[in-house]
Amino acid sequence: MLTRIEQHFNSSIETKQRSLNELAPSILSAAELFGQRLQAGNKVLSCGNGGSAGDAQHFASELVNRFERERPSLPAISLTTDTSTLTSIANDYDYSQVFAKPLSSLGTGGDILLAISTSGQSHNVVEAIKVAHEKGIKVVALTGKSGGEMAANLTAGDIEIRVPSDSTARIQEVHLLVIHCLCDLIDQQLFGTTPS
Repeated sequence: MLTRIEQHFNSSIETKQRSLNELAPSILSAAELFGQRLQAGNKVLSCGNGGSAGDAQHFASELVNRFERERPSLPAISLTTDTSTLTSIANDYDYSQVFAKPLSSLGTGGDILLAISTSGQSHNVVEAIKVAHEKGIKVVALTGKSGGEMAANLTAGDIEIRVPSDSTARIQEVHLLVIHCLCDLIDQQLFGTTPS
């Protein structure tokens, strides 16, 4: 059992190191896009399923509340949190529309969508990306594996941060680290550096 624990830690470290080497430029570009849009008075929306729903909520909460410093609240909405809306859309229409429909009413041109899926194949996240494009909302996509259908639906100006792994657990671990990097870089852009 201790060997398995060691294997998990080593695998996570290896995936994070590979991700650092491959993803740092995309993370920086995404952080700059978030910072620009927030400075312009726009908001962030986020979505995902399962663990990715938790990540979507985590990102929104770090922006609305705080990350690691005291600062004004930033406008962010996780589309995964309203169970009455989610279940009514799934029941009355289709589960593929649970993020697209609220995004069509809450999102406005200039906003930014953080779309999260470890496989890139989540149909409801893909549908949200399509609505985002219709409304002039840029997309930052957190994916893994091959990037899937999400990667195929991104357009110019969107940013994909694809974790170089086929393991859902490793992808989710890196997604959380990427989210923390984004939060830190957004704070640095909007509120300046903090003393060490």
